[in-house]
Amino acid sequence: ALPCPQWPYCRQRCSYCNFNTYVVPAVDEAAVRACLVREAQTLLRLSQVHSVTSVFFGGGTPSLASPGTVAAVLEAVAGAAHLPAGAEVTLEANPSSSSASALDGFRAAGVNRLSIGVQVRGAVPAAAAAAPPDPIVTVLPPQSLDDGELRMLGREHTAAQARKAVEAARGLFPGRTSIDLLFGLPGQSRDAWAQRLEATLRLCDDHISLYQLTLERGTALAAQVRGGALPAPPQDLLADMYQTARSALVAAGFRHYEVSNFARKGALSTHNLSYWRAEQYIGVGPGAHGRFVLRAEGGCSREARVQTLEPVAWMREVQSQGHGTRSRAVLSPLEQLEELLTLGLRTDEGITHERWAHFSPQLSLQAVFGEPGEARALQQEGWLVLDSGGLRCTWAGLAVLDSLLPDLLWQLQRV
Repeated sequence: ALPCPQWPYCRQRCSYCNFNTYVVPAVDEAAVRACLVREAQTLLRLSQVHSVTSVFFGGGTPSLASPGTVAAVLEAVAGAAHLPAGAEVTLEANPSSSSASALDGFRAAGVNRLSIGVQVRGAVPAAAAAAPPDPIVTVLPPQSLDDGELRMLGREHTAAQARKAVEAARGLFPGRTSIDLLFGLPGQSRDAWAQRLEATLRLCDDHISLYQLTLERGTALAAQVRGGALPAPPQDLLADMYQTARSALVAAGFRHYEVSNFARKGALSTHNLSYWRAEQYIGVGPGAHGRFVLRAEGGCSREARVQTLEPVAWMREVQSQGHGTRSRAVLSPLEQLEELLTLGLRTDEGITHERWAHFSPQLSLQAVFGEPGEARALQQEGWLVLDSGGLRCTWAGLAVLDSLLPDLLWQLQRV
């Protein structure tokens, strides 16, 4: 299982962000740390997992926490389950809180992979997959290297700070620093995007996440576009930006291993791959989501759990009962297969027969998608492949996955 601690605080709210983040005058870090530790211990005990393969510190802006908080949570995880020495431990970091000395402190605390940016939900390519029915806490932290764009997005750092932070991160986490690139900004031109790609390829390490800006209802940026103060980019330009970026990254030696993620030299995010493979994960902290089996309570089915959103209320619940779970629901076998299909097809490996059989021992991939129906039609049209390796999209299919999923989900539900 994969613990996912969430630090919910930011210095300021970005204009495009609708994630569960909070800007407050002061944070009682000792109290938050104690609650993160206690909730991690409680949920790991409930899951009875024996080994943890990776830990991801998201947010919010987890680089605003102290290295001591990160170390305390990792110590709690290691005390409740086996945490191998080589386990991937990722921290999301904002350039304005990522000085070389701060990053060195996080490395000493146990962090060995960095993702530069600020987390936001819902920023996926226009032609990418829809979110699962109950959205997972995903890692979507956009980044720009242009001061004008950064001001429009409400980011507190400058392009120079971003470059400096990435350079410092690469020095401390060589081969394990992820840069996150945002496209489809209001008014962004094809030429500006090409320049951004070129600058990023000069600066980047071996992992890049590529996200299209999503204008979320209730955000300042969405209101500006809706009111006509900023132009919305046309859909054909967005598709062209995505394909242009993919071509440039593949030419630079990157493997397009997931709709929004590219890696070279084997620098894939093992934590996020585990999400897309529908492995268990444990959300810790305000608003965190989780998927795991409560074996300590005699459970044998996976539950979807969501922690209380507001930090003060969450802390109160953790202090009184050991965890701040707001809602929990057992996932039916069909719901689990729907999530496996929705997430697994985002990757270049797709869904293997072995992984499908883990969730559906009686009904094979071939039995569901190999018979006459929507899936076979999609295969004949060149969007989908079903062979000895499993079910996966072609490159063309990956770019339009959101339009393929309804038919595939309908076929699965029928069978």
